[in-house]
Parts: sequence; structure tokens; C-alpha cells
Amino acid sequence: MGTVTLGVSIAVPEPHGSLLQERRAGFGDLAAYGIPTHVTLLPPTEVDSGALPAVRAHLAAVATAGRPFAMRLSGTGTFRPLSPVVFVQVVEGGSACSWLQERVRDTSGPLARELQFPYHPHVTVAHGIAEEAMDRAYTELSEYTAAWTCDSFALYEQGTDAVWRKLNTYAFGGGVAGVPAQGSPVDEHATTL
Repeated sequence: MGTVTLGVSIAVPEPHGSLLQERRAGFGDLAAYGIPTHVTLLPPTEVDSGALPAVRAHLAAVATAGRPFAMRLSGTGTFRPLSPVVFVQVVEGGSACSWLQERVRDTSGPLARELQFPYHPHVTVAHGIAEEAMDRAYTELSEYTAAWTCDSFALYEQGTDAVWRKLNTYAFGGGVAGVPAQGSPVDEHATTL
């Protein structure tokens, strides 16, 4: 049957998502266009492809228990020298992200796993690039701010081309929003399977 690589994250909405993706690409991060701008809830995790129905049911249950919350980004941070990452900080909504990621990775669920590092909600804007470019990302986005109400999270699958594609969006309070093909117009009010 095979395996798939899945991730779960909160999408950074427009216009912020595209702006940060463009900035990430501008710093020389070649992965920028293959990774939608996001706050990770579950890092890349390999699962048996037959487990997808259980994964979807589990995430729907997590979403049903969740409620919309305020998210605010402000300023930059880094995990260097431990990890070659520069990020925009989550300064509001971090505790809700922590609550969600714990439930996504619940030991009784299909996505149970240990993390390599303690969970720290953030939006990556540079990863594994030249130190000078990392410094530039850190400095140039140090005044960046964005705020929105987070009302959902999404399940993504990484393709063999290393591009992450959205499989489902899970709205808080229950339901799975329909996911149009990439590049298609999005009707934010549509909720179909």
C-alpha cells in the first residue's frame, strides 16, 4: 500500500501568506514555493497510506473541539545555531497552537509521534540558506506584523516533487471545508467534501 508524508498546519492567510512566501524566496530559500506559509502543528510525518481515513477522522475530531482564536505575528527570531532557521514570531495565539498540536499528536491517535525539538509556534522565513541571507531575513522582517482570527487548520501531503499540497481544511467547531485545486479561486464559505 505504501506510505505518505503528511503535515498539519495553520495557514497564514492572504495577503500575509504570499508576502512572506515571496520574501522567503527573495532570501534565496529554494523551498519557498513548495511550502505554503504556515504555523506547524505536525511536522513532516510518514504514515501508511491506508491510515488516511483514520487521520482525517482524528483531525475532524480535533477541529470539533477547537474554537477560533486570535493570531498575531510580530518580529523575528532564530533557532541558530541549533537549527538553521529564521522565523517570524507568533506573539499571540501560541498557547492555542500548543493545545492543538498536542491533540493532533495525541498518543491514542494515528499521528502520535515525538518531536525532535520542543514545540515552538513560528512562521519560517528562511531555512538552510547562507548565513548572510539568514541575517538579512532576520533584520529585514524584524518590524513585520500581521494579525487575523484563526478559524481552521489543514492537512497537507508532500509530493514526490517535495511540494506540499493541501488535502483538507478543518474548521473549528466541526466540518471539513472543500479544498479547490491549487491555483483555483477559493470560496471561503464553501464547505463540501
